[in-house]
Parts: sequence; C-alpha cells; structure tokens
Amino acid sequence: MKEKSFQKYFILWLSQSISGLGSSMTGFALVLWAYEQIRSALSVSLMSFCNYVPYVFLSLFVGGFIDTHKKKTIMLVSDSIAAAGSLAVLAFFLAGHLEVWNIYIMNVIVGITNAFQQPASAVATGQLVSKDKISNVSGMNSFSHNLIVVFSPMLAAFLFATVGLPVILLIDLASFAFAFCVLLFFITIPEQFNKEARNSPFAGIAEGFDFLKKEKGILYIILTMAFINFFSRLTYENILSPMILARSLGDSIALGTVNACMGIGGIVGGIIVSFKKEDRHKVVALFLPAALSFLFGDLMMAFGKNVFWWSLAAVAASLPIPFSMANQHTILYRKIPTTMQGRVFAVKNAIQCSTIPIGIILGGYLADYVFEPFMSSGNKLAGMLKMIVGTGAGSGMATMFLCTGICGFTVSMASCFNREIRKLSELDSCGGFHTPTLAS
Repeated sequence: MKEKSFQKYFILWLSQSISGLGSSMTGFALVLWAYEQIRSALSVSLMSFCNYVPYVFLSLFVGGFIDTHKKKTIMLVSDSIAAAGSLAVLAFFLAGHLEVWNIYIMNVIVGITNAFQQPASAVATGQLVSKDKISNVSGMNSFSHNLIVVFSPMLAAFLFATVGLPVILLIDLASFAFAFCVLLFFITIPEQFNKEARNSPFAGIAEGFDFLKKEKGILYIILTMAFINFFSRLTYENILSPMILARSLGDSIALGTVNACMGIGGIVGGIIVSFKKEDRHKVVALFLPAALSFLFGDLMMAFGKNVFWWSLAAVAASLPIPFSMANQHTILYRKIPTTMQGRVFAVKNAIQCSTIPIGIILGGYLADYVFEPFMSSGNKLAGMLKMIVGTGAGSGMATMFLCTGICGFTVSMASCFNREIRKLSELDSCGGFHTPTLAS
C-alpha cells in the first residue's frame, strides 16, 4: 500500500514539476519583457512583491477552508485560475495592449491562488505518502525546484530571444493542461475532514494559532525559519547579482556560473535527501545544515574575490538546504494531526513567508543607500571591513553577506539549544512523535 501511494505521488510530483517549469519560464520571461519596457529594477522587484504580499496575507485565512474541502478540487481550481492569468496576459500581448501593471495584477492573482494551492498540496502529500517517506519526498521537491531554478532562466531567455513571449506563454499553458489532466484523471487523494472544524476564516486562524501556542516547539521552528527567510532574501534575492557584476567588472558569464552552481548545489542536496534514510536527530539535522549554509555560503561569498570562490560559496550555501527542509517537513507531518494540517500549514506559510517581502524591499535599499556609501566613506570601521571583504564597488554588498552569515549562523545554532525545540528530539528518541488531542 505504501509503495502504491508513493507511486501515485511520484506521478503527481512529475506532472506538477513540469507545470512548475512552465510557470517559472513565464515568470522569468515577463521580467525580461517588463525590464525592456521601463528599464527599472525597482519596478521589476515589485513583481515579486505583488506575488508575496497577497500570499502571506491570505495564508492566514484559508486554513479552515483547506481542512473542510477536498484538496484535489482546491488544487485544480487554484491552478486553473493561475492559468487563466497567463491566458489573459497572452491575449493582451497579442492585442498589443499588454502593460506592466497588467503583470502586477497577474502576480497578485498568482499569489492568491498559491495561498490556497500550497497548503492543499502539502496536506495532499501527507495523505498520499507514508510518514517514513516524507523526508525523501522533501528531497524530491528540492531536486525539482533547483532543477527549475537552473534551467528555466536559460530556456526562457533563449525562447524569448528567438520566438518571443507568446510561445513561452503557450508552453506554460500546455504544461498546466498536462498537470491538470494528470491530477483530474489519475490521482485520487484520500480525504480526512475535521467535522468539528468551523469554516469561518477567523476561526481557522484562531485554531491554527491555538495549536502553535500549545506546541511551542513547532512555533519556534516556524519563527526561526522566518528569520532564515529574511536573511536569505536580504542578500541572495536582492544583491547577489549586482554584487557579482560590480566585483567582476560586469562579467555576465561569471554571474551565470555562480547562479548555475547555486542550482547545482540544491540539485545534489535534493538527490541525496531523496535516497538517504531518515535522520534520527531531526532537530539537529534541521538547524545544523542551515547554520552551515550561512557559515560557509554567506561568509565565503563575502570574502570571495573571483568566480571560483563565489561558485564554491554558491554550492556551500545551497547544498545543505534540502536537508534542513526535509527534517522540518518530517517534524511537521508527524506532529500535526491530519485534520488540523490545513489550518496549521496555512498559518505556518504566512509566518515563514511574512519576512520575505520585507527582505526583498529592504535589501536593495540597504545596499544602495547604507552599505555601499558606508564602505566608500573614510570611516575607521569601514577601513577595517575592507581588510576582510576588499575594496571598490560591491564591497558594501559583500559586507551585507558578512552580516547575514553571522546572524543566520547564530540564529540557526541558537535554535538547536531552544528548550521547547529540543523536546521534539526527546519525543522522537522515545519512539516517535505523539499526536496531541486538541480541544474543540
């Protein structure tokens, strides 16, 4: 039965990965198109901002809805609405009326649909796959995500230059149709409904937070991951590309090499996690890889002066992440009752992702108006930092990597010693996680 369930999930994972590749290609192609129109980095950053903000806000309210409705239906409807957005962009483009604000609206719609689709998909995964395979499933997801990260920009850039935006949008729609048919006709998701769950959005929020109040170890894990998301978006999401370009005198090949190495590191980590046995000490295996990612990835990125060290730093930063995510998912699936997972995952997504738009906006501002001017000043502290990160354009952004490396490592290691989080390891070593009984 476990093998059959895993085979079903493999089919679903493969189809969703193909659809994800199409969506990612569209997202990258729209960035290229928008930048051609207005030549504004801030306007392009707002595209990501418009995606994350509605996702974070709505994630708070959808948990009760997820737990009281069919996950398969939610996934089908959410994907269909997102595909309708791509179809609308194609129609506007062919009619000659596509504008950048249309893409902002599309990204808002995608953010809304993701708020429903992602927790529904997470609960469906727990229904299709036995708990001892969750770690392997997380590795598969990391593998496909990083494979998309590596190949979608290259494919999108090539197709954008040769055949144009409409063909990329058509590929996206075709990949959606494939994934939609696979889910509709070939995947049956077992459903477990909480009959006592209230369908009110605010009740879902309250019940999700009430669970986290009782399970403080889970809450502290989620809060730690929110800090980790903030530090990573502060640098990698914003300033990695401009830093590499500034310190390599505009060498786009160097930038492409570093980005490719980051994706390759994630792919290798995902493959290893997909086949390795489940970690015994899951809390340590959750935070130690994150700490090593900051320690070797961010600090090496700050100290590095050439493409070799930047590429090595990219691998060091990305390879440990699948291990961390796999153990987080394993803990959550074992600790959260099935009938509560929609509400708790929705609140988790809102908390963990709430720091992402802040990091996206703040990172660029700090680089342009704080760290780069500071490092070009005659300040004594700046002089000391130049001995570590070097001088010239990009040294301020390198200093930001130095700061996130230290902060991220400290937060990750401190979480290993948190009393409530360590209790999760104690429960695991005693023969598995218990499933608490919630008061109605």
